[in-house]
Amino acid sequence: MTGADIRTKSTASSGDTVGRPTVFVDGASGTTGLEIRQRLDRQGDVNVKSLTDDKRKDPAAKRALMAEVDLVILCLPDDAAKDTVALIDDMGAHAPKVLDASTAFRIAPDWTYGFPELTSDQADRIRAARKVANPGCYPTGSIALLRPLTDAGLIPPDYPVTINAVSGYSGGGKSMIESFEKGTAPAFELYGLGFEHKHLPETQKYANLTRRPIFAPSVGDYRQGMLVSIPLHLDTLPGQPDGAALHAALAERYAGSTYVSVMPLDNAAAKSGRIEPEALNGSNRLELHVFASDKHRQAVLVARLDNLGKGASGAAVQNMRLMLGLRDEGLD
Repeated sequence: MTGADIRTKSTASSGDTVGRPTVFVDGASGTTGLEIRQRLDRQGDVNVKSLTDDKRKDPAAKRALMAEVDLVILCLPDDAAKDTVALIDDMGAHAPKVLDASTAFRIAPDWTYGFPELTSDQADRIRAARKVANPGCYPTGSIALLRPLTDAGLIPPDYPVTINAVSGYSGGGKSMIESFEKGTAPAFELYGLGFEHKHLPETQKYANLTRRPIFAPSVGDYRQGMLVSIPLHLDTLPGQPDGAALHAALAERYAGSTYVSVMPLDNAAAKSGRIEPEALNGSNRLELHVFASDKHRQAVLVARLDNLGKGASGAAVQNMRLMLGLRDEGLD
């Protein structure tokens, strides 16, 4: 599909340019929504519409605006997202495409999962979809590491996977951001220790795991940037692979990818034995690392990304461009 194939609805604001697809960001005042709007401001081929503050919670006004646009990006809490999707479903032929950034529809059977690099045909599925669920930040790193290895049979579906992760506080919502910026939050803390983190269902499903993984997220006193790490005992895996075999499976899956890079086994982080979370901030990039010891037969898989970039807003703009048939550009 090309940009010329896109059905562009009638426009209403004086700044619109005829022929460009139109987008409405519902919930643009939150962290993800603000980041998406900033990224869209750098796009030269999309018109962005919005509601005035006094109309934001008016269902009739929202429905009227959505009838004018090609795609709606939802940056709302789960319940509000469900309400808005119900409005869209009721619009029939006038319904726009919808990209949802909440957790409400990530494992729903009639929604397409918005991780274009998931499989070789996932980007095409997103292009053809009318409803796409944007992935969570932690699942983006976890699935990127695990799915190629489960597909290759190097990690069995019932393997007892443990996922450790640390994020900047911007991923924690308004109250967490406020507590860190006021200096009342701890420097570091583990959370999600009730084993019910909202990102677990999508991680398990799209990593092709039959056994629920243990997930231990944490937050540090810095604004954004994320590391997701998965430790492995190599002798417990089928065929007892070495680090090079794990690396080769990842490299094969993401060969030619624009935004996902599998870093060399002997890169600077591997040589130093250290890796920090902020190096990709402001980008839509995702780095995958394999740290391995042939001597000890152990490995740690690590994904590095910006939790507000490839982990949220960058991914949303990438998916938006696929859904609208636009060129894959302008995300870094």
